[in-house]
Amino acid sequence: MLKKWDLSNQSRTIQFIAAIITAFIGGLLFNLIKVPIPWLLGPMAALLIASRFKNVNFYWPVGMRDTGLMIVGYSIGISFTKSSVSDIISQLPSMLILTTLIVLACAGMAFVISKWSGIDYPTALTSSIPGGLSQIVIFAEEMKGIDLTIVTFFHVTRVLIVVFLLPFVVFSPIFLKERTTGSAEIVINSMPWNHFFPDIIFFAVICFFAALLGKKIKLPAPYFLAPVMVAALLNLFVLKGLPLPPSVLDTAQFMVGGYIGLLLKPEKMKSKKKIISFALISGLVMVGITMAFSLLLTKTYHLSTITGFLSLAPGGMDQMGIIAHEVNADLSTVTSYQLFRMLYIYIAVPPLLRLVLKLSIRRKNNKSINLHIKR
Repeated sequence: MLKKWDLSNQSRTIQFIAAIITAFIGGLLFNLIKVPIPWLLGPMAALLIASRFKNVNFYWPVGMRDTGLMIVGYSIGISFTKSSVSDIISQLPSMLILTTLIVLACAGMAFVISKWSGIDYPTALTSSIPGGLSQIVIFAEEMKGIDLTIVTFFHVTRVLIVVFLLPFVVFSPIFLKERTTGSAEIVINSMPWNHFFPDIIFFAVICFFAALLGKKIKLPAPYFLAPVMVAALLNLFVLKGLPLPPSVLDTAQFMVGGYIGLLLKPEKMKSKKKIISFALISGLVMVGITMAFSLLLTKTYHLSTITGFLSLAPGGMDQMGIIAHEVNADLSTVTSYQLFRMLYIYIAVPPLLRLVLKLSIRRKNNKSINLHIKR
């Protein structure tokens, strides 16, 4: 019976079909039990668990991941409006200062985690950067010398903490006076598929070639960041992009989630209990850090506490936007700060990580040389 289900020696096609079915079951289950971002976390969890069984090998082409990233990149890019760009320009100094302070605080937290847990600093730093789950993991995969399993585990833990904890914080009595009694209901306007053509083909072709160019010039996470940039420019100056249906965005998350699920190798992770503890602590500390800095933001621009908090919260831009809508926060401000931080992280952090990795490698080489001399 075991040989019948042995996937270790099957063709790539069979392994791919098995992975698709397994990932879909995971996404469907997470969707039914109302887990946040189910079509990203569900496939990840399902493939992570199933791939641990003996004689089970799955295959997930990198092209599927890249396609998913381009779809998400387009969706975020068209969210740039003249209003949000105007907000970014007017509050650029505070965005730059606060984002830099948050990144520095996270770098300090990473140093403490590295010292206490034994995790190397480049891995601890990548694990502590408050960026999007899928994009940080893909970026970490491109950087040699970083433990991808630990990075993914830390960021999955942070996403779960943020998505589950923030709604409770925002809807708590602390912010009760700043909310109106009736929360607006989010309505997703369904649009006939024929309305997307031919404009969506134009955007798809441009985003695809932009991603190829981004990869050639070594842009960080090119299949994500290049579509964000080109879709934003097209949306602002050439042709307004149409928001994609939720089903398309769910499919994009599915494409990325399945790939990440097969990257996780928990059996290679040493000191599991210690790492789990540090992942939980770092996630909670990160929420506390951003909450503290949000007080500076609210005092500087006389924003509501909710708006300031959601503008700097270390969650995904889409989740923060939904919560902001529900509590009647300033959606334009929240979106602007989240967009700025995303771009800041993907432009400024990669050079920092490369420098840290070079210094780390040089330090290890010096230690090995010194030990060799002493011997």
